[in-house]
Amino acid sequence: HDRAGFSEHYAIEIGSPRKNDPLLVRLHCACFTGDVVGSLKCDCGEQLKDALQILSVNGSGMLIYLNQEGRGIGLANKMRAYELQNQGFDTVEANHRLGFEDEERDLKIGAQIIKLLGYKNIRLLTNNPKKVASMSEMGLEVVDRIDLITEPTRENASYLSTKATKSGHLM
Repeated sequence: HDRAGFSEHYAIEIGSPRKNDPLLVRLHCACFTGDVVGSLKCDCGEQLKDALQILSVNGSGMLIYLNQEGRGIGLANKMRAYELQNQGFDTVEANHRLGFEDEERDLKIGAQIIKLLGYKNIRLLTNNPKKVASMSEMGLEVVDRIDLITEPTRENASYLSTKATKSGHLM
């Protein structure tokens, strides 16, 4: 729960991870449109589904679900960004036109949760080097970064390309 009381974040433990073993973890930020409604504009819902499958097959791990919709700009602003994207702007340009940075999320909250639960070493399911850096900056050892790559579709290919070229995601 953040200090202002506006958001609750969730840690869902799969199986019985051992505190001394590197924790397999997916740090996933809320995406109502992708996770719940099945939007084709992003890969969030597909990544969440794939991560849960990997955690299940592994037999243990954790999903950290941060309520930081739209890279931290909120659902209403995300809808405004979608409208700008419909006008030809990419996701980063749309956020800038709305007065936001590329990235408004506080990923360090995820590291705080993991540390609070007693883990020190993690295997992180992500394509985002910034998530790895945030975990390391908070004192967690990222012993492995595991790709979570989805197949581009006609609807999200441009979005995925922008994530790779402008946000540094490893695709």
